[in-house]
Amino acid sequence: MERLQKVIAQAGIASRRKAEQLILDGVVEVNGEVVRELGTKVSNKDRVAVNGVEIVKEEFVYYLLYKPTGYLSTVEDDRGRKTVLDLMPQVEERIFPVGRLDYDTSGLLLMTNDGDFSYLLTHPKYEVPKTYFARVRGIPRREDLKKLARGVELEDGKTAPAYVKTRSIDKERQRAIVEITIHEGRNRQVRRMFDHIGYPVDKLKRERFGVLDLVGMNAGEYRPLTIHEVKQLRVLAERGQLK
Repeated sequence: MERLQKVIAQAGIASRRKAEQLILDGVVEVNGEVVRELGTKVSNKDRVAVNGVEIVKEEFVYYLLYKPTGYLSTVEDDRGRKTVLDLMPQVEERIFPVGRLDYDTSGLLLMTNDGDFSYLLTHPKYEVPKTYFARVRGIPRREDLKKLARGVELEDGKTAPAYVKTRSIDKERQRAIVEITIHEGRNRQVRRMFDHIGYPVDKLKRERFGVLDLVGMNAGEYRPLTIHEVKQLRVLAERGQLK
């Protein structure tokens, strides 16, 4: 017996958290009956349907995508804008992004149909590190970067401690490239953190996600993860939970 939201996630319908919302919204049926209880457990013999469509478990797939700017990190958009799925037309499985990158942010984005895997890599309690390179206006002072390292108070709460390092300085243009590593994933978090200390971000790229990087890849390209890479990411998340 497994929890209903886990079964939905494993079928590639949505992440576990979104699957929970589908249950609460009353669009999930078990053996023809609407179920709204998050603690509900089902077996392989039970028929589970979402929005009237019975789910079929797919084989799990895992991809690393080098997302360019100008694409939404979502499965579909009601305004007809380009999404990351438009970059992966050859993939037949119903994949979705692991977390998100903003429309105007580029870099490493994972794609999968494994809801449990997505949950492990995006929930803050697992502390999976994500590294960004930010081009900011102005040359940040050391004391300002230390604020980011300790955590700053944003409108949705204080950020967790971060690793921050200045990578390059352009005195003539009054710009700098700053590396920052966080393990949270709030909406536009890195941009808001730099806004908070007075150095707006002009350009942002995610360079690393856990043990993965973009070495050898160009914007718009993607590749499947190896079995070893998937295992490494799971181990990394499990270690983070034990801290």
